[in-house]
Amino acid sequence: MAQKKEWQLGITGMTCAACSSRIEKVLNKMDGVEANVNLALESAKISVEEDKATLNDIVAKVEKLGYGVRTEKTEFAIRGMTCAACAARIEKGLSRLTGISKASINLATESGVVQYEQGVVSVDDIMDKVKKLGYEAVLKKDKKGQEDYKKKEIREKERKLIISIILSLPLLYTMAAHLPFDSGLPVPELFMNPWFQFVLATIVQFYIGWPFYVGAARAVQNKSANMDVLVAMGTSAAYFYSVAELVRYQTGGVSRPDLYFETSAILITLILLGKLFEARAKGRTTEAIKKLLDLQAKEATVIRDGEALRIPVEEVQVGDLLLVKPGEKIPVDGVVVEGKSSVDESMITGESLPVEKTVGDRVIGSTINKNGTLQIEAEKVGKNTALAGIIKIVEEAQGSKAPIQRMADVISGIFVPIVIAIAVIVFAIWLIFASPGDLSRALEVAIAILVIACPCALGLATPTSIMVGTGKGAEAGILFKGGEYLESTQSLNVILMDKTGTITNGKPEVTDFIALDEGNKKRLLALVAATEKSSEHPLAQAIIDYSKEQAVEKLMIRSFEAIPGYGIQAEYDGKRLLIGTRRLLDREAISYREIVDQMIKLESEGKTAMLIAFDGKISGLVAVADRIKHSSSLAIRQLKALGLDVYMITGDNKRTAEAIADEAGIKHVFSEVLPGDKADKVKMLQDKGLKVAMVGDGINDAPALAQADIGMAIGTGTDVAIETADIMLMSGDLAHIPKAIDLSRKTMKNIRQNLFWALFYNAIGIPIAALGLLAPWVAGAAMAFSSVSVVTNALRLKRVKLKEL
Repeated sequence: MAQKKEWQLGITGMTCAACSSRIEKVLNKMDGVEANVNLALESAKISVEEDKATLNDIVAKVEKLGYGVRTEKTEFAIRGMTCAACAARIEKGLSRLTGISKASINLATESGVVQYEQGVVSVDDIMDKVKKLGYEAVLKKDKKGQEDYKKKEIREKERKLIISIILSLPLLYTMAAHLPFDSGLPVPELFMNPWFQFVLATIVQFYIGWPFYVGAARAVQNKSANMDVLVAMGTSAAYFYSVAELVRYQTGGVSRPDLYFETSAILITLILLGKLFEARAKGRTTEAIKKLLDLQAKEATVIRDGEALRIPVEEVQVGDLLLVKPGEKIPVDGVVVEGKSSVDESMITGESLPVEKTVGDRVIGSTINKNGTLQIEAEKVGKNTALAGIIKIVEEAQGSKAPIQRMADVISGIFVPIVIAIAVIVFAIWLIFASPGDLSRALEVAIAILVIACPCALGLATPTSIMVGTGKGAEAGILFKGGEYLESTQSLNVILMDKTGTITNGKPEVTDFIALDEGNKKRLLALVAATEKSSEHPLAQAIIDYSKEQAVEKLMIRSFEAIPGYGIQAEYDGKRLLIGTRRLLDREAISYREIVDQMIKLESEGKTAMLIAFDGKISGLVAVADRIKHSSSLAIRQLKALGLDVYMITGDNKRTAEAIADEAGIKHVFSEVLPGDKADKVKMLQDKGLKVAMVGDGINDAPALAQADIGMAIGTGTDVAIETADIMLMSGDLAHIPKAIDLSRKTMKNIRQNLFWALFYNAIGIPIAALGLLAPWVAGAAMAFSSVSVVTNALRLKRVKLKEL
């Protein structure tokens, strides 16, 4: 009888009993599957005969029905990794675990992000699997604990390095006696004593170098190979050959032993030195996160029962009234209820100029109140604040993998076995042909090959640059949501921008109100304002504000209806009122001939003109202008200088759209586009083979942001747009777009440099070592230097200047 497995899956997307019944019915039709779907718990209890169906089959079937399987995402700190092969092995091992949909292990951050199906696999299962692979996984929640562990680890490396240097220096000094020329350096007799060398080398080999043996044993146990295997093999070959020579010398087999104790000890010392430099340099790559964490306010002044109390910011609750004095950090996200001040938001948005805040304005936690006292009502606290969201995005981006890293991972996975094979072949060639019978020479060449070929630099080449690049972006107010987006941005051809709120300020003003019946103008304005009160269109508020300035009477309308892409309609006193585009009046067969010339003139000035019809007749029009942002024209010029084509997309009529585009310096315009058709325009450009970035801020931009190769959301926009986008521009300044592209290009250039040097060391070093032209200790130094140089090169990104307007 086939063995059965049981899982409890979380199901998403069910709305009624028909949904749960449908899923249950379809799953039970699968061979070897029994399912019981519970709508109330939004879960499914699944029993499967092992040989007949897999979890992936079940998940695929549920998704095909239009529902989803609930997944969890957990981040771990991974301890014990030494090179890219370690990261690749953990990733591969976890991916094979039933219930894990995605595992991403990052060598540079020494962390992993695992996405898994609830009810199938647990956090403990994941940690156990990592342990079986020979490493340690710790939940990455306690940031201070992680920092303390890393500091302790670096201190331990420093301590062992000092011991290793002290023990290795006498051995290094003995090399002076083996030089082909007279160095003139006096070599103490004790240093030349074989047993003295044996004692020093043994301590280094098995105390200082013991972690390499442990790591190598784990790798071999899991049928793989990593840096530890290369180091353990290389140093052990030198050490045990020397021990054998010592035994032969002691028993009278040779008169002068051929010892390589200094080779094994110095190799271990140099590798430790390289690892210490690497650990310190990697610590500097996470400075962006540390800076963001340091921005957080530690305390807040809360007003309770009329008394001002100083409390930790963690204790602030939604709805609390907070007092913020000049020079203090605003503790949490909120809205100003009393006071007026200017606020420095540069640490969040990248904008250098302070922003004026008064009653009703929203403020961001951790920004600095400059010159006035504010009372704010807390709206978002803890992990829901803007800064907490930024930190989360940056952490996830730094832990993600760019597509270019896949190549490095593939190479790292097969590299060590190939190097071992090359070392064995070269050893045989030297022993048999190049230097017949000279075992020590053949061994020396093989050791040099094993040591020079460590894949550490290859594993660090991409993630370190991604970490520094995303951190640099966060400092400038540009949030990349993943390494893949940082990579893709460099290859963009087209920037497609929404008009309202993106190119323009998004705060339109009424410039003209024309009524055909001048005596009835205020009455018509009152009707229009009453209708627009029910509208969510950005232009509606401008008309309402204008009606207040004109002090018109307040009227009540009925049967309001918004017609997307056309306008709005309502009913007053049994008569229909229409406000909208030419298309709306054309559809209703209402003539507007007598006002069309005025409309054309206003549109040619870049104003949006809306026709007004009442009781089946044209009554007037209202013109609204939304001025372009001061930085839009400069940013668009900068984008063109970077070699990109800029397009504008808007629902405005062609004449108005072209007038605004001309003012902004844009030649390509999509006008009169309905909200639902924006994504189609993106796809149209993509079908021409172009890489398209969509820049928007509204709910109706979300489909286009999702369709684009890169979606960029203005940080001042709606939550839906921000959630859908791949890159978040924290301020409304379009200057961030060329900066984002420039940062992407510079980061990818840096990655390519890293990959080149990482591969160059091995491509050049292995042949040189195979020819016998590289001493093992020089190979060790070169290997250590390769890792350090890659991380140091990545850190150069911290100092690069992004495109300035």
